[in-house]
Amino acid sequence: QVQLVESGGGLVQAGDSLRLSCAASGRTFTSYTVGWFRQAPGKEREYVAAKTWSGGTTYYASFVKGRFTISRDSAKNTVYLQMNSLKPEDTAVYYCAARRSSLVIQGDSYDYWGQGTQVTVSS
Repeated sequence: QVQLVESGGGLVQAGDSLRLSCAASGRTFTSYTVGWFRQAPGKEREYVAAKTWSGGTTYYASFVKGRFTISRDSAKNTVYLQMNSLKPEDTAVYYCAARRSSLVIQGDSYDYWGQGTQVTVSS
């Protein structure tokens, strides 16, 4: 059973940085894609970024390009989301998700989800 545990959220000011972590366990993730999604109050869940575990493919939502970076540490089975130049509109619960296949941006195609971590950006 795949387990994903997010951490690293918090309250920051606009322009600050945060690094979210997603610790994965339960499988060998070689053929997996791990992604980050977010959901703001009253809004639908939206795709943020994803990366194949092999590292060959990465894709970012247009609104985070140049500000967010997804990376993974295979030795620690952990995926990170480095978020720089945060904006109040980045406020949301951020979720880590995994699927055993190629990178897609549709959240419904991901099989495993973490519990989420709150990110709040004040103006």
